[in-house]
Amino acid sequence: MRFLIGGIMHESNTFAATRADHQRFLEGSLAAGPDILPIWKRAHHEVGGFIEGARSFGYELIPSIMAWATPSGPVDDAVLDEVTERLVADYRASQIDGVLLALHGAMVTPKHASADAEVLRRVRSAIGDLIPLVASLDFHANCDLRMANFADALVGYQTYPHIDQRQRGLLAAELLVRTVRKEIRPVCHIAKRSMIANILGQATDREPMKGLMAAAREAERRPGMLSVSVMGGFSYADVPNVGPTVIAVADGDREQARDVAEKLADRMWQVRHDLHVACATPEEAVRRAIKAERGPVVLVDLGDNVGGGSAGDGTVLLVELVKQRAQPAVVTLFAPATVAECQQLGVGGRFVGSVGGRVDRLHGNPVEVTGTVTGLFDGKWTETEARHGGRRHNDQGPTAVLTLAGGNTLVLNSLQTPPFSLGQLTSVGVDPSRAKVIVVKAAIAYKAAYAPVAAEIIDVDTPGVTAVNPARFDYHNIPRPMFPLDGG
Repeated sequence: MRFLIGGIMHESNTFAATRADHQRFLEGSLAAGPDILPIWKRAHHEVGGFIEGARSFGYELIPSIMAWATPSGPVDDAVLDEVTERLVADYRASQIDGVLLALHGAMVTPKHASADAEVLRRVRSAIGDLIPLVASLDFHANCDLRMANFADALVGYQTYPHIDQRQRGLLAAELLVRTVRKEIRPVCHIAKRSMIANILGQATDREPMKGLMAAAREAERRPGMLSVSVMGGFSYADVPNVGPTVIAVADGDREQARDVAEKLADRMWQVRHDLHVACATPEEAVRRAIKAERGPVVLVDLGDNVGGGSAGDGTVLLVELVKQRAQPAVVTLFAPATVAECQQLGVGGRFVGSVGGRVDRLHGNPVEVTGTVTGLFDGKWTETEARHGGRRHNDQGPTAVLTLAGGNTLVLNSLQTPPFSLGQLTSVGVDPSRAKVIVVKAAIAYKAAYAPVAAEIIDVDTPGVTAVNPARFDYHNIPRPMFPLDGG
């Protein structure tokens, strides 16, 4: 068996200003042919599962192209064209028995509201109906119902934070192997209800999502069922296919797949009100952090969630920390220009100037600070544990550490980098355990790394393009009525 592997993964926030062009994918990961293997082979990622499957199930890998970029605004159509053209060209150049694709499910381009469905459509058009195609999807996929027509099977992550990516990739590989061997004939159904799920309510370690996941695992044990995926959706996309879904894959019985998916979607609709999670205001959050008996207290800057496509240089919480004299605190900001200034000053140099608030003003204004440059780094580190996103090799770009008067610390990076790994801090000499307060620009994804070291975690309702309340956004392209925007 010879399997073509590849994909393109991007979580597109249509409210964000920064576009995902070719350069942004180069800054993330854009590899072709054999170069894919050393990048993803040991990663806790579905592509790592695809690669492991070759050894476990005895197929030959034909690596094509794998593109990944940090969430941002929509992807340029030229990047979509580049990736799909390479996938099709590599298929036509080889004798292929099956195709494994790693997709996100919430990718948007100017021409395609569901760019992942377009990838599947183009690949299916090229390979025809006889070659099986299986794709993995991120838990936050906004699944287009057409995707079930283009793929033999779709397998989504079932943890948030995403720590099961490699296992789900291995499952996708197993389903493809069994299909090629004619042991199974997978058929897929996607069920959707007119609702948006609050990003915090999507955490799979709390109800009601925990119960929905348990129901999915129970359904998978039924005779004839191959896979059931509960998908949380991505509310920061103004597209017709926004919102959570359920994907059911059955062995040859489309009605069974439909029945399982629709019933579980009904169950999700019934608990829709329980997906709401209350959050503290910035003032309340910092006050609580100061009063905490021990640290670190993690303040979650929901409106500036880098992993959801936000700016990464929001200053709302930094302002509040300074105002209330909370210390020692650690705040990470996307600040390439400031990093360059710190490099000119050198370690030990005195910095006086503004930080943050340069991408836009949606996440706060620039803040004047005075401090000492206490470290300059290349911003690279290796993550060996299973962490959200599954990346092993990480790069936040040239990074400067600025120590402010009073002992607060700013970690200033040159690439917008989500706080999925403690390595973002430890690689630049910052010990999280010594901080009283740590600001993470995230929602849930950070927990795999930060929850084990946090004394307390406080979710903060900050403004921005990843604000926790969907009512903050002006949607034009979603179906209406839509819960919770229109009641119900």
